[in-house]
Amino acid sequence: MVVLPVFAQAPWVRSQPFTAAIFGFVLLTAGLLSSWLAPSKRKELGALLVGFSGSWLAGSLFWGWLSSHPVLHLPVEAFALPLALTGLKTRWRLGCAFYLASLMGTGFTDLAMAFTNVMPLWPLVVTATPSEAGLLLQEAATRVMRPESFLVITAAGLVIFRLVRACRVRSLKPSPSSSSWAVAASVLATTLLIDGLFLTLSLLWPELSGLI
Repeated sequence: MVVLPVFAQAPWVRSQPFTAAIFGFVLLTAGLLSSWLAPSKRKELGALLVGFSGSWLAGSLFWGWLSSHPVLHLPVEAFALPLALTGLKTRWRLGCAFYLASLMGTGFTDLAMAFTNVMPLWPLVVTATPSEAGLLLQEAATRVMRPESFLVITAAGLVIFRLVRACRVRSLKPSPSSSSWAVAASVLATTLLIDGLFLTLSLLWPELSGLI
């Protein structure tokens, strides 16, 4: 669920933003029906799909129509933040935990891009031709690998790693929210891995990054 928006949704949204957004509502409907009608063991999957649909819808909206305005990225991704915070104490807590952890990972990524001076290249990449975008992505990755920038992303990675450990510790304590903490830990850990993979692809094979 963390990987799909990066490597599957991004190219889909570029070519067909409307259908990508509609698919978000398909995911939401599937999640609601699963949570209401499926056997008890599958109700948690329904809640997860609901949370995933929120991330998918936000991504479709931003990457489909607003991608050249990076300052709007986090606000758009956070459109369901009030609902997610409210839902943490309801039957939808797993989906809310997924959405909130994804949003937190997005926030760390955007901040790291801003502090490493990569953000100015963002509008250029999404509006460039494929050949130009590849070169720009490589330039962005090169900027990130500079010593001062590498220290920033290393610090961000360590903070995320500490958060993952804290979430995992909470998930081991018997409580109604233990599964939610486990989901949050998994999402944050996967986000860290995906960011590292995206950086590698941008540097070596930008055409595989999902943005071109």
